[in-house]
Amino acid sequence: MGEEKTGSMWMRSLVIVYSYHHNNTAKIAHEFSEVLHAEVKTPEQVIVEELQGYDLIGFGAGIDSGRHYKPLLDLVDRLPSVHKKAGFIFSTSGMQGDDKVEKDHSLLREKLESKGYTIVGEFSCKGYNTNSFLKYFGGMNKGRPNREDLEHAKVFARGLKGS
Repeated sequence: MGEEKTGSMWMRSLVIVYSYHHNNTAKIAHEFSEVLHAEVKTPEQVIVEELQGYDLIGFGAGIDSGRHYKPLLDLVDRLPSVHKKAGFIFSTSGMQGDDKVEKDHSLLREKLESKGYTIVGEFSCKGYNTNSFLKYFGGMNKGRPNREDLEHAKVFARGLKGS
């Protein structure tokens, strides 16, 4: 598991996901996993010394206060330096928009690039959110990610296979 034959080379992929609350981000990670034939691990399951064996690594979590959840960021802080290893970033959040996603992903992107990762793509979609006062009103984005979001995740992952 975790290997995909692309042309004449094997591409071993890993998707690291921290999915909290409603498993929104885990649903997206599952779609990536199917397309990329990737293993999926939580930050707690990752053994950093084993990451060198992967050609492509995805890093994703829900967004909390404008950044990825802390367990994912803490894992990235522990990563050793690499040389141009391909990585991608993904998230789910209550709010979307190009500028917002760019900002939400900025801390994780900076951390990964400082470790030597080359970010080959970024993906984000709405997720069901019942944080804070929203729980009293039934939350926002109920039913998200939906079928369309999951299909967009598959299309994104197919694009990564060509990277």
